[in-house]
Amino acid sequence: MNIRNIAIIAHVDHGKTTLVDALLRQSHTEMKKEVDDMGTILDSNELERERGITIFSKNASVEYRGVKINIIDTPGHADFGGEVERVLSMADGALLLVDAKEGPMPQTRFVLKQALKMHLKVIVVINKIDAKNAKPEYALGKTFDLFVELGADEETALFPIVYASGRDGKAGYTEDLSKMTDITPIFDAILKHVPEPLAFPDKPLQMLVSNIGKDSYKGRIAIGKIYAGKIANGQDISHINREGIVTKSKVTSLSTFKGLGKIEEQEARAGDLVAVTGVTNINIGETISDPVNPIALPLINIEEPTVKMVFMVNSSPFGGHEGEFKTSSQIRERLFKELETDVALKVIDDQDGTWTVMGRGELHLAIFIERIRREGYEFQVSRPNVINKVIDGIKMTPFEKVYIETPDASSGIVIQKMGQRHAKMDNMETREGIVYLEFTVATKELIGYRSEFITDTKGLGIINSTFFEFQKDDGMTRKRERGSLVAYESGETRLYGLVNVQDQGDLFIGPGIRVYTGQIVGQHARTGDLRVNVCKEKKLSNMRSKGDGTSEHFNSPREMGLEDALDYIDDTELVEVTPKSIRIRKVYLNELDEKRNRKK
Repeated sequence: MNIRNIAIIAHVDHGKTTLVDALLRQSHTEMKKEVDDMGTILDSNELERERGITIFSKNASVEYRGVKINIIDTPGHADFGGEVERVLSMADGALLLVDAKEGPMPQTRFVLKQALKMHLKVIVVINKIDAKNAKPEYALGKTFDLFVELGADEETALFPIVYASGRDGKAGYTEDLSKMTDITPIFDAILKHVPEPLAFPDKPLQMLVSNIGKDSYKGRIAIGKIYAGKIANGQDISHINREGIVTKSKVTSLSTFKGLGKIEEQEARAGDLVAVTGVTNINIGETISDPVNPIALPLINIEEPTVKMVFMVNSSPFGGHEGEFKTSSQIRERLFKELETDVALKVIDDQDGTWTVMGRGELHLAIFIERIRREGYEFQVSRPNVINKVIDGIKMTPFEKVYIETPDASSGIVIQKMGQRHAKMDNMETREGIVYLEFTVATKELIGYRSEFITDTKGLGIINSTFFEFQKDDGMTRKRERGSLVAYESGETRLYGLVNVQDQGDLFIGPGIRVYTGQIVGQHARTGDLRVNVCKEKKLSNMRSKGDGTSEHFNSPREMGLEDALDYIDDTELVEVTPKSIRIRKVYLNELDEKRNRKK
């Protein structure tokens, strides 16, 4: 059977996963009952459904006109670039989805750059042509400009074009939706323009591992593309690790992809995507090869991380009460386990019993924290900090391209705030009441701004960023302008105490919440921290008048989720993460201890 391996790449929320679903349903792919009525089939992870983004790459397969089409769904966010880069190694072509209203966006640039770097044949799909105010010609023109900007040659820039409505499951070669009947034009474009895999069936076996799965019975599952030769169930093979060490092993099971699942196979040949078990310690980027003539394939090169955080055992007064896994050994094991499947993550054992975890961005690390939190882990993390480099004796710091969409009414405050962060405005344009801004800014200046941005734009703004380059560090360190409200004593918060404190700043918690000394309960209205008694109760007296105190108004507290907390804290604070709670605390809970440390 002929094979096509195609990746789906796009900016966040440009309809990628919805279109993949349409392709699966159009091909009458048999789906499980639990996903048959799901909004998006491939976004099966709980966090993905909550956030509406793809985090983890997934494989599916359909058959069209006797050709097997392996579909690889990829993340659209640059913070998950490690996923994008490694899964593209399995593809021979790519469907680039572009929103007909918005045109190419920040992550479009990132994913397209990766696809062009790997010389993939790109088919452009102008999606969401059914949307109100859709401008397909505008989107197409901007896409062409992006190809040219990224250095595409003449042949690549003359890309095939398909117009589509993924939601309706329709596509065509013109933008006229009324003439579209189904999604088959995309299938036809794949068969016409995407080449068969470059494979060498007569050479010794070579398979590059691009993903790792797990099975409670079979153990580790190596997923990847066969570049040369063939592989059979029960066959002796060689495993070549990242250090070039060769070990002998045997295939205990072999599967290929069909629909949304896998089917057992006795043999698979060069060009196909397969899942292999039997190799105990195999990791992403390594090679399964011929047992007699083992030859390693080039390793998958991933861009270096730019942001780091320190993970540690939860040492708060509430530590160990809410998590199933909370010991040093359990946390360490889980952190290093993640390295098996996330090639963009790095973990270092620190001498003081903590761990430095490095990733591609704040979102990358926040998603990881949220995932292991839901698994039952309890720990503490420090403020995110950038990873600097020394190049030719000069300290360099990472810079990012920031792309912002905001209503016109909020654009002034956004520009002002970015200016305070020494951002350089590269572009500004207004379309239909929405202002599109592009900045270049140091990553260290951007940390902590996202939650502030949401407040400034009343939740209507969109902010995205991608790594740009390393530039000379100016030596400046941005500090939070306002201090924290810190609990003076342990106990349960009372309405009376909270009402007395609320004029001092913005509270993060309401009444009836257990707090401990040194826990942060709000943000001070001024610089510097303020210790407050939020557990204070009103003393009753015999002279109390009827209705005394009932007219006091309590403002709704500002809810602080995980990402809000990470954005908020400074170097003197930590975020306490448990399966049930997100708390913010001072590093030194006792005020005297904090003052002594400040003097050192």
